[in-house]
Formats: sequence, structure tokens, C-alpha cells
Amino acid sequence: MIFSIIIMGSILMAITSIVMILASVLSKKALTDREKCSPFECGFDPKSSSRLPFSLRFFLITIIFLIFDVEIALILPMILIISISDIFMWTITSIIFIIILIGGLYHEWNQGMLNWSN
Repeated sequence: MIFSIIIMGSILMAITSIVMILASVLSKKALTDREKCSPFECGFDPKSSSRLPFSLRFFLITIIFLIFDVEIALILPMILIISISDIFMWTITSIIFIIILIGGLYHEWNQGMLNWSN
């Protein structure tokens, strides 16, 4: 029983290795082909660079939005469990969580992440 499992595993490992090696060998592409690496604009040479500069400011604002969106998803269940939990522990937990949120908001404001005019 165990011997047949070992043989079957060996065969499967050999087959997958052979398929991976064949795929690697057969899919070699020339990395130096200039025409394939250039962007296509109706047969003409591109007028500008195909890589546009990425705004780091936009990226930071989206990260801040995602963080606060997740925090709202954590706050909403707290409202639902107020009736079934100990009011003192619920209050302490809520206050600590909101203080952490306000501290993070103050830090972002202090670092200038919320200035949209720049």
C-alpha cells in the first residue's frame, strides 16, 4: 500500500518536472526584439513615452482611504454588539479603538498627507 503511494508520487513528480522543463524550453522568447518591446500606435512610432509618471500622492491617498475603510468595517459590528456585551468593556474597547484612529489621523495630518492642494 505505502509502496504503491511512493511509486505513484514519484511518477507524478517526474511527469510534472518533465512538463515544466518542456514548457520552459519551448517558451523561450527573444528579449532583445526591439519591435515587440515597443508600444504600437497604428504603425507609427510613439510620440511620447509609453510609461507615464505615477503620482505617489495619489497612491498615498488611496492607501489612507483603504485603511479608514477597513476601520469603518471594524467599527460597525461594535454598534451591533452593544446590547449583548458588558457595557463597561464595550466602552473601554470603543474608546481605545477610537483613540488609536484619532492618533493615526493626527499623525497623517501632521505629516501633510491630507493636503490635497500640492
